[in-house]
Amino acid sequence: MTALGDRAWPEVDAARSVLAVPVGATEQHGPHLPLSTDTDIAVALAEGLAAAVPGVVVAPPVAYGASGEHQAFPGTLSIGQHAVELLLVELGRSAAETFPRILLVSAHGGNARPVARAVRRLRAEERDVRAWTPGMTWRGDAHAGHVETAVMLALDAGRVRLDAREAGNTLPLGELMGDLRAGGVAVVSPNGVLGDPTRATVEEGEALLRAAVDALAAAVRDWADEGSAWL
Repeated sequence: MTALGDRAWPEVDAARSVLAVPVGATEQHGPHLPLSTDTDIAVALAEGLAAAVPGVVVAPPVAYGASGEHQAFPGTLSIGQHAVELLLVELGRSAAETFPRILLVSAHGGNARPVARAVRRLRAEERDVRAWTPGMTWRGDAHAGHVETAVMLALDAGRVRLDAREAGNTLPLGELMGDLRAGGVAVVSPNGVLGDPTRATVEEGEALLRAAVDALAAAVRDWADEGSAWL
């Protein structure tokens, strides 16, 4: 039983445990992917880690993030960077009362800055906290494109609207960043897609998930490493 939420308190043997906290978002992912995509991916990675590394306990996910750049699309629920940082700091302080190590598994790029700030604050308070993102392993389009679509196909193909898949803005993210920061995703991509999801496959998604879980498991096994594997 690796899910913390499934346990009663006497069943929480935390002395040698790592608490993996999936950090996601509720935001648009084009016309073909569910709003829970980032959260679903973070949960899958944390669960894959728990299956690969003994002693990992998976916390209930943080399903809201800093998603203001997607606010023009119906259904997006954003709490902003400050709230994400504060939530993770307070959660980390509480979790550290039980668990010696805390890992934030973040699958939403918009959370990168508040996650990094929260980790710095918690580590400054001498809590053993790390963060990891699949962006360290995956390379490809930026949002709701080939990579995320392939991964979601591997996780639950029935939730991917195959007939609604369409390419969005395929320019490199660096070329879009100025307009994106000024006006949000809708300004650069009316359908909310940054990339091209039309040729993504289940097999590619399975390979991407394996690679990410392997990289995450290696980082956790070598927890003392302060190198580039960590945020």
